[in-house]
Amino acid sequence: MTAVTGRVAAAERGETRIADRVVAKIAAQAAKEAVDDPPADGSSPRATVTVHRDAARVRISLELGYPSDVGSQCGAVRRRVAHRVRTLAGMEVPEVAVQVERLHPTGTGAAHGRIR
Repeated sequence: MTAVTGRVAAAERGETRIADRVVAKIAAQAAKEAVDDPPADGSSPRATVTVHRDAARVRISLELGYPSDVGSQCGAVRRRVAHRVRTLAGMEVPEVAVQVERLHPTGTGAAHGRIR
């Protein structure tokens, strides 16, 4: 056994690369956590990510309950996704685009699906 006599500088050790699909899973889970009252019959949020160096541009597609404050829900998703990707992947997030694919009525019975 030989003893290590010198240390290698951090910049010379290599780098850690996180795959786009991993960042997309982090973003989708963060979006799911950010939605206040997700529709029971809705699909889970989906994310696509483009990573360039240490920055990730994120697109989230999701479904929300109706009625709800769509603007505040989307803002909460943007903030949560940016924070979680920064924290878990160590990447800056200059853009989080949120696309609402569908609104699900939350009422039941005869009023279900009617707009008043």
